[in-house]
Amino acid sequence: QLAKDARLSIQVVDDLKFLRSQELHKFAAIVIHFKNYDPAVPGPEGQENLAQFVRQGGGAVLVHFACGAFQEWPEFVQLAGRVWDPKLRGHDPHGAFRVDIVDSNHPITRGFPAFEVTDELYTCLAGDPPITVLATAVSKVDQKTYPMAFTLAYGKGRVFHSVLGHDVKAFGTDKVPAAEATVCTMLFSRMAKTR
Repeated sequence: QLAKDARLSIQVVDDLKFLRSQELHKFAAIVIHFKNYDPAVPGPEGQENLAQFVRQGGGAVLVHFACGAFQEWPEFVQLAGRVWDPKLRGHDPHGAFRVDIVDSNHPITRGFPAFEVTDELYTCLAGDPPITVLATAVSKVDQKTYPMAFTLAYGKGRVFHSVLGHDVKAFGTDKVPAAEATVCTMLFSRMAKTR
């Protein structure tokens, strides 16, 4: 769906060494949807280049386990807003749950109804940077409410972080078809205008 939007030019990069490159700064926004298991790649040079990209006004979209992408990098919590804390319970068992939109006036979530999704409900996020929570879900295990999507500023950049997206099915529901793809399209068009 993203590639069909004429406002966007999409490039998929699956080599983390790209984060070291100045080519990163040619983009308006970057999507991070991985867990990095090798701290040497992209290494401190790539981490600082990513931070600089966002601080200077680039957009960042973090999806699902991107919250655990750079556990060895202390600055990552400032960029991500909330990060995977391995000392906490990871997530509810994979299954269906309701996602509630808590900020229906925000440009990203305006017009989105609450929806059911089959995914992992993350309960392991830690961090204290100020965030704007857009969507939440209630754990079936501990009955606590957890953020599923939020935004924050990092320097001049904007960050959207959603821990939804375990698999392809999680990216769309009957009531909100391709919900995250639609959100990403809106995000990218909005972020591109600010750069």
